Amino acid sequence: MDRAIDFKLVLAHSPNPYLLLDHELNIRWANDTYLKLMDRERDDIVGRHVFDAFPSEGESRQQLQTSFDRVLETGEPDEIAHIKYDIPNASGGMDAHIWSTTQVPILDDGGAVEYILQHPIQITKIEQRDTAGVVRRAEAVEERWRGASKELDRLRALLEQAPGFVAVLAGPEHRFVMSNAAYRRLIGERELEGKSVAEALPEIAEQGFVEVLDRVMSTGEPYFGRREKILLKSSDDNELRERHLEFIFQPIRGPDRFEGVLVQGYDVTEEVVAEESQRILINELNHRVKNTLAVVQGLAQQSFRGDKQNPQLDIFVERLAALASAHSLLTERRWESADLATIVRGALEATAGTRQSRYTLDGPDIRLEPQPAVALAMVIHELCTNAVKYGAFSTEGGSVDIHWSLEQDTDGNRLVLDWRETGGPTVAKPDRTGFGSRLIKRGLGTPGSRTEIDYAPAGLHCRLEGILCP
Repeated sequence: MDRAIDFKLVLAHSPNPYLLLDHELNIRWANDTYLKLMDRERDDIVGRHVFDAFPSEGESRQQLQTSFDRVLETGEPDEIAHIKYDIPNASGGMDAHIWSTTQVPILDDGGAVEYILQHPIQITKIEQRDTAGVVRRAEAVEERWRGASKELDRLRALLEQAPGFVAVLAGPEHRFVMSNAAYRRLIGERELEGKSVAEALPEIAEQGFVEVLDRVMSTGEPYFGRREKILLKSSDDNELRERHLEFIFQPIRGPDRFEGVLVQGYDVTEEVVAEESQRILINELNHRVKNTLAVVQGLAQQSFRGDKQNPQLDIFVERLAALASAHSLLTERRWESADLATIVRGALEATAGTRQSRYTLDGPDIRLEPQPAVALAMVIHELCTNAVKYGAFSTEGGSVDIHWSLEQDTDGNRLVLDWRETGGPTVAKPDRTGFGSRLIKRGLGTPGSRTEIDYAPAGLHCRLEGILCP
């Protein structure tokens, strides 16, 4: 049976200098080569803090401290290519030395840094042998490395605090290189670093996203997830919870032939749930409004059932239908806004039919808020009804031209809509005005709303104006 190797004995006989520190940077051991190089006795330094045993101030102290901190934080080895660090001599003075040193972490069973093994190389004599150019290059490399390291730390800090989730996957197995706080919260604070997506997030693999990542890597084309429904385990109970995510898988190519995928996105679950709740409520509201209008229509028909030829009843029912149509259009738009052209076309088709040769529509794309949308639908309905009875739609050759535009106003955008009839019978101003005329006069019901009606003999001209909310 092979005898266990005593690595302490191996290091003790090594011609290279070694110093062993604990995680608090107290010296625990040094081999003979190190003691000879530093001209110190073992009892003089063991048990002391490294900066007490080898005091230094300024840049050299900070440079070495930063290297130790980086090892303790990352659990990875760290190198200093060039450091000026003076060492106390036997006479009580300080000898100037230049070093290149490596700090190697030794981890405990839990993965935490328990010890740091330092391997210093004295390069003072290199500089003294008129090879200062080599040293200068080493100094330049060290300076660039320090700058890049600071930039990387700054980037990591920014990504860690980003509101959206971010992760970097590397290689064909899509192993996690980094992930920020938002990403870790999303997946229930599971351990990720070094694991593949299939290992760390098996439910993601089961939903086919590993194949998507493979495709992104092979084609070099990004993948966009639009409010994609994903089942995730976000706690220790292993229960799958539905999340809705907006994200991108972006292929990345880096130095040293690095190939991977940048995952970036936002959790929009709350927004999707809120919109679905709003949709249900709006549909319920629309259902109730339609039921109410049907009840009103039924009451009117019951009230006038003895007078089946009452034209006022027909007009009333048609107005209810126009109101219901406007409500239906707004429900489709979730009561956010409605397209002006759609409102006008719907009212025209309900009254004048689908023969588009009877009317022309011209104007920019404009969306109206619910209140002016309903008002405009009712006005167009009244104008259409009048045109069918007395105006352009009452003859075969009549037509209506409808044009609208937006004009700048001190109070906002002013909508101007012109209704012009041609080809109908000669128009005369009515002797009396009814409810329909008053409804048209009310216009859009917005600030600065006004209506002008010109009963020109050649055809009716109605001009609507109103300020639209910004």
